[in-house]
Amino acid sequence: MKLGFGKLRDVLKTGLGKDTEAGEKEQVEEKNKAEKEDIRTTGNEENKPEISEGNEENTMELKMTGLEQKDGPLSPADRIGAKKTGLIFFPAFDWAISPTHPEREERLLYTRDQIFEEGLMDLPEISEYKPRLAEYKDIARVHFCVPDIETQATPPHLIAAGSCLVLGDALMKAEVKNAFALVRPPGHHAMTVAHGNRGFCNINNEAILVEYLRRTYGIRRLAIIDTDVHHGDGTQEIFYNDPDVLFISFHQDGRTLYPGSGFISELGGPKALGRTINIPLPPGTPDEGILYVLDSLVLPILEDFKPELVLNSAGQDNHYTDPLANMRFSAQGYAKLNEKLAPDMAVLEGGYAIQSALPYVNTGIILAMAGLDYSCVREPDFKPGMFVQAARDRKTLEEVVAAQLENWKNRDRLVEAEVAKHGDFYTRRKQIFYDTDMIQEFQEETIRMCPNCQGYKTIDSRANRSINDTRIFAVSVPIYACDNCQAEAREEYRKRLNHPGYEYIYLQDKKQDEYKAYNQRTKKEIVY
Repeated sequence: MKLGFGKLRDVLKTGLGKDTEAGEKEQVEEKNKAEKEDIRTTGNEENKPEISEGNEENTMELKMTGLEQKDGPLSPADRIGAKKTGLIFFPAFDWAISPTHPEREERLLYTRDQIFEEGLMDLPEISEYKPRLAEYKDIARVHFCVPDIETQATPPHLIAAGSCLVLGDALMKAEVKNAFALVRPPGHHAMTVAHGNRGFCNINNEAILVEYLRRTYGIRRLAIIDTDVHHGDGTQEIFYNDPDVLFISFHQDGRTLYPGSGFISELGGPKALGRTINIPLPPGTPDEGILYVLDSLVLPILEDFKPELVLNSAGQDNHYTDPLANMRFSAQGYAKLNEKLAPDMAVLEGGYAIQSALPYVNTGIILAMAGLDYSCVREPDFKPGMFVQAARDRKTLEEVVAAQLENWKNRDRLVEAEVAKHGDFYTRRKQIFYDTDMIQEFQEETIRMCPNCQGYKTIDSRANRSINDTRIFAVSVPIYACDNCQAEAREEYRKRLNHPGYEYIYLQDKKQDEYKAYNQRTKKEIVY
């Protein structure tokens, strides 16, 4: 299959394809990008990483490839002089929900073949990296996998997550200026507790990357921009109570599409209100509407938040040919979005128009990240102006933008008022449906309202399956928790070890980088 990029190689070689006005505009945007990079500063964190006791095979694999973890936190290198865009392709040939399921290996095969055929991988601006396995400990920093990590995270899942870590290392070592992980299986619907597969996701690749960067390089303040057509409910849930992670998702309105969430009222936990920003888009929103949201809401908030890193959950199912949604985004729109957003790293999520969208969209994104001309990347049937924003939808977007800008402006006041409503603990109850594995989960989440830190979290989770129920208790200590919260949380774990009502008890101590899973039936504890 040829994409019809007849002039792509010539444009890339000669630098032609942009008029003088466009060239001047590009220079201004490049200057803005450089200023943006200057703003992003990085810090260090004192705790040292440990080698997982529960993942010896993966550790040996890393040692064989020379990628084993080194003692002590590392300082991120200055990326001002970095010029390359890092890429990893991992189609996961041996993982699919079913041979005909939308989430299968063909999602990336057409893209990979076309990009190699067009010679993009030979460009000096592109650097390809090889995947590696994530360690079980990397997974345990984010998830409570039921019954264990091995059950939920197959080798393809570990490679997809590990690929993100490879590019994260390359980014932090200033080998590349930015990076794009073209990997599957996806992950943004996977939540803290993982009883099974939901929304095609078992583990959350981008959340695993965030906690890895925090532990390894001392990165603290990050922004995640989710551009998938489906609300990134898993990523939102994982960082809902974390004031140091800004999560922004624009997606098709949850009243019309899975997972049925992502409304503007979902603003974050009591101490992180305003750090979750959802922008539900009317079905049929074209390039114009999505770029309006980016310019009017997302970029101003990012400028104010000043994250050390910007990550993009780069779902591509907003495309006008995607079979699972109803949006009208084009390859040119995606490339322009990426150019404006200028993420430090993008991680592929959804996108199921295997031939009519993904090769074009991915090519446009790669060229935009590399700072190359993408003007000739167009779908064969696309004509400028073929999709127009409806006036009523534009009014809806304007109202959403105004409301969320107000929420962002008042975020500290919102936090102060909300914290005052609660005592020592804040509790919320949730029902979570696993559409792929047909599991209904009931959860009670309790947050310690600590005056000195973010507070630890406990989760009482019961999963209803067709043949049996599973109940677990989990304790999570944030990486920047105070000593009192860490001690209280570890005592909560210890007290539950002999509780007959739970089949599995978990401890996630990010401050100490220690993770435990206790099996009540076998009386055995695994330490990662």
